[in-house]
Amino acid sequence: MNQQLFEKVDQYIGNLFAPEDSVLQETIQSLDDASIPQISVTPSQGKFLQLMLLSCKAKRVLELGTLGAYSTIWMARAIPADGKIITVEFDPHHARVASQNIAKAGYSDKIDLRTGKAMDILNELISKGEEAFDFIFIDADKPPYTEYFELALQLSHPGTIIICDNVIREGKVLDENTTDEKVKGVQRLNQMLANNPKVTATIMQTVGAKEYDGIAIAIVN
Repeated sequence: MNQQLFEKVDQYIGNLFAPEDSVLQETIQSLDDASIPQISVTPSQGKFLQLMLLSCKAKRVLELGTLGAYSTIWMARAIPADGKIITVEFDPHHARVASQNIAKAGYSDKIDLRTGKAMDILNELISKGEEAFDFIFIDADKPPYTEYFELALQLSHPGTIIICDNVIREGKVLDENTTDEKVKGVQRLNQMLANNPKVTATIMQTVGAKEYDGIAIAIVN
């Protein structure tokens, strides 16, 4: 088993179940054009998010980490016409590109893009009594993942699905002596999820075009 094989299988799955149209292709291209890292979800992962949204009949979605809005557009296509996504991006440059991509995709009315620190925006949503979300996707900076999750819980209801991306870090989570702040961040999250009575959770390992990682999946009890 090797990375080249994983990438070919990922492409096979994507071609079968998640073919990209011109909007998605142009969104990915916009990252290169704007010198933004190509760290979006893969097409098959975008389709997976859609399936999760459909499984809980999501109408209200919260996303932390917009990047170029590739995952955001995938999710927007899986919620009803009167649904809403609030997506949060820290980097103003990324947010500008994402806003352009959202407009090109025709989802400016459905997607509310907010620029700033996720922690600040989460606390603002809580303080203003924002209506609970049906689905929450956390794919932002890793060190404060636990804090993001705990704030996200305050914006959820029983049955809300919360997914956290990149929680295995190519197996580096096994290193108890790591000095990598990203790894330490997801280690804290994973341990918290395992002992949190407010959710039922697990982690699925992933391989593919984005190499070896994993996603945490939690359902609010």
